[in-house]
Amino acid sequence: MSDATKRTARTILQTALGFAVALPAIVAASGIPETLPWVAGGLGVAGGFARVMALPGVQRLLPGWLRTDAPANG
Repeated sequence: MSDATKRTARTILQTALGFAVALPAIVAASGIPETLPWVAGGLGVAGGFARVMALPGVQRLLPGWLRTDAPANG
């Protein structure tokens, strides 16, 4: 995989994780009811995704350049 492709993949993943972490605050600030099915589903998926990515077992499965517990290569 080229360096540009790695950087792009890492940026997309970091953006998705950032959005997942920020989604509850975005919903609260926007005034959208959290009980709407699509909002509740989105919050559930975002929270689950963020929690799973933080697990040590998942971190070990990720390539070095995606891990948060190890320095990135290159």
